[in-house]
Amino acid sequence: MREAFRKFAHRVSLIAGTPWAFLTSLLVIVAWGLLGPGYRYSDTWQLIINTGTTIVTFLMVFLIQNTQNRDATAIHLKLDELLRAVAHARTGLVGLEDLSDKELEQLHAQFQSIARKRQGGRTSDPPG
Repeated sequence: MREAFRKFAHRVSLIAGTPWAFLTSLLVIVAWGLLGPGYRYSDTWQLIINTGTTIVTFLMVFLIQNTQNRDATAIHLKLDELLRAVAHARTGLVGLEDLSDKELEQLHAQFQSIARKRQGGRTSDPPG
C-alpha cells in the first residue's frame, strides 16, 4: 500500500504543480462565479465551492506532506553520503536532523563562530 500511495502522491504532485492544473482551478472558480447570479448567490451556491475547496485542500495536505517527507529524506541521505565521502568532514553531522532544538542551536553557534574566525573577526550579520 505504501508503494502505491507513493506513486499516487508523486503523480498528483507532478500534475498539481503544472500550469494546466492552475488554469483548471482558475476556470472552475470563474465558472462558479458566473453561476452565482443564476443561483441568486444562495447558500447552496456558496456551499458548493466551500465544500469542494475544503475537500481538495484536506487531501492535498497529505499528498504534499508525503512528497516533502520523501524529498527531505533523500536530501538528508545525499548530504550524509557527501559527509562520509569527504576526508576531513565531520561525520558526526550525519543524522543531524535527529538532534534536539537546543543541540541544533549550539551547533549553529559553533558554525557562526567558525565563520567569524575565517572572516578575520568580521561579521556579516547586520548590527542590532
